Amino acid sequence: MLCEKAMELVRELHRAAEGRLPAFNEDGLRQVLEEMKALYEQNQSDVNEAKSGGRSDLIPTIRFRHCSLLRNQRCALAYLYDRLLRIRALRWEYGSVLPSDLRFHMSAEEMEWFNHYKKSLATYMRSLGGEEGLDITQDMKPPKSLYIEVRCLKDYGEFEVDDGTSVLLKKNSQHFLPRWKCEQLIRQGVLEHVLS
Repeated sequence: MLCEKAMELVRELHRAAEGRLPAFNEDGLRQVLEEMKALYEQNQSDVNEAKSGGRSDLIPTIRFRHCSLLRNQRCALAYLYDRLLRIRALRWEYGSVLPSDLRFHMSAEEMEWFNHYKKSLATYMRSLGGEEGLDITQDMKPPKSLYIEVRCLKDYGEFEVDDGTSVLLKKNSQHFLPRWKCEQLIRQGVLEHVLS
């Protein structure tokens, strides 16, 4: 059936949980593009036949195929655009280094786009707030206190605080650290916020 593969791409993203990135469906996208190419070629031959032979009975079929082409195009673009929006949200959630399981679900072009977006965001953040810049990815919610108590979920190693002191982050150790230094590690799953 026409446009079924394109609709399946959209359904696949709709079924994925919010904030999750399903694996890039290269085969599905390729099948949609092949269907579009076949529809276009059929339309071209029918248009030529309608022009040369004066066959106006082909016009409804040509219009139907053209509408199918446009629908496939919209579905493919919606699939790709939604994936880019999800990848952009992942940059804000996980930071500049994505976990390997997420990178595994991305195509090479999506990884390239992510790296370009990451660099553009870093350039923008460096342009804000003087010499050191301003990290706008920190404090996604306004903090209630500047320091928080955190528990280390896995061995991380040495972690340097602003005043130059180093803290050894070992599994199950608890620390009282500046919120803005810990927020990225909390999102990466290295630390968890201990609520008293």
